[in-house]
Amino acid sequence: MRAADDVDLRSEIEQFLYHEAWLLDHGRLDEWLELFTDDATYWIPLQAGQADPLTSVSIVYDDRRLLEVRVRQFLHPRAHARVPAPRTVHHVGNIRVLDAENGRLRVGSTLVLIEYRHERQRTWGALVEHHLRRTAHGLRIAAKRVDLVNSEAELDGIVCLF
Repeated sequence: MRAADDVDLRSEIEQFLYHEAWLLDHGRLDEWLELFTDDATYWIPLQAGQADPLTSVSIVYDDRRLLEVRVRQFLHPRAHARVPAPRTVHHVGNIRVLDAENGRLRVGSTLVLIEYRHERQRTWGALVEHHLRRTAHGLRIAAKRVDLVNSEAELDGIVCLF
């Protein structure tokens, strides 16, 4: 890959991740869900360095169908546990391409998420890994892993999407 191609690829990935953050911050969850492939996974491990979501406990491990259910529950008007909905700011940084092969990209980034709800502001920090796949509709998320820096702490209910 030429240096110019690397810059273009990095820019495309950055714009994709910034767009994902914007959709979450503006409550456009149906559009956010469209960013995921049909076979996608969304994983928030319980422990740092956790290797496999199927052999240990996770905070969240959703396939595409469960992620759709999560979004529907989040948007449901009688979801009292999420009323009021949190206001968030997702700050994505340190974006780097970890691997690129055959239209599949593994991308690492950092996330600082500010959540405001019930007159309380919380800050979440995470290392994030996206597995992106090039499709006819552009880049799509085949897997998203969010390693919260405080994953082993008492989390007091997570009501936002990372």
